[in-house]
Amino acid sequence: MHLKGKVLITDDVHPVLSQRLNAAGYQCEYRSQIHTHEVNQIIADYSGIIINSKILVDKNMLDKAVQLKFVGRVGSGLEIIDLDYAKAKGVAVYNSPEGNRNAVAEHALGMLLALSNNFLRADAEVRQKIWQRESMRGLEIMGRTMGLIGFGHTGSTLATKLSGMGMRILAYDKYKTHYTNNHPQVEETDMATIFQEADIVSFHLPLTPETQHLVNTEFLNQFRKPIIVINTSRGKVVKTADLLEALKTGQVQGACLDVFENEKPDTFSEAEKKLYEALYSFDNVILTPHVAGWTVESKKRLAEVLTDKILGRV
Repeated sequence: MHLKGKVLITDDVHPVLSQRLNAAGYQCEYRSQIHTHEVNQIIADYSGIIINSKILVDKNMLDKAVQLKFVGRVGSGLEIIDLDYAKAKGVAVYNSPEGNRNAVAEHALGMLLALSNNFLRADAEVRQKIWQRESMRGLEIMGRTMGLIGFGHTGSTLATKLSGMGMRILAYDKYKTHYTNNHPQVEETDMATIFQEADIVSFHLPLTPETQHLVNTEFLNQFRKPIIVINTSRGKVVKTADLLEALKTGQVQGACLDVFENEKPDTFSEAEKKLYEALYSFDNVILTPHVAGWTVESKKRLAEVLTDKILGRV
């Protein structure tokens, strides 16, 4: 078989990806501990690179990657790739948001149910032999209005899961029209309606200059009712300091956060330490370490979807 070139795999990924690429004529090298500066030193030897979130494919790297034909992103976010420059250099870019959309949707729903029913507080108290049932009285999500901001892979999948929960589901996507045609349970609407009607708001957005700090004081103050905020998209979509203030005032009555502005606690500045310590102090906030799409099933599915795209099978 003719060798199509070498592919550098820079992060943990299901072995089905390298197995299928090798079978198709590529030579895969698995270096999951490699860092961006090391990749820059060797990228000239590769025709493909597989990344997750730690490797920055910027102009500098693309200039060194003289043989590069494609970049494969395990997952959805493309903000770590200079897309315009890659296109100008003739480098194809693939991602695989289809691979973990179910995992993210399940995680978002799970966080919401845990928050609404005080699962974390109740679990902690039972372990301490505290039996205060009345203080653990939960809130049902049936009859409440969910606002989905962004109706792509994960937003639409979450809508499907919510359709059996007895909720009213509103969706807004600035760059799409008629996107609810296959989702009769969802109302395609505008932000003004979501500001007026929503009880819960879930964000499913890429990180772009337009979406960075979209959720700030001005945004949150436009909601007519106190809301629950769910963010499983990108941490910098939410301005943490402004969310914290809204939690203090009650404009936000709860938050489910899987993503954060800074996801490396060992790099926190003194100001960030104080900010996150204040956030962690709220018992109406549920936090997970960017693992919404991190399931056994999604690990394989992400690799399969990405490989199909690289090999031109979808």
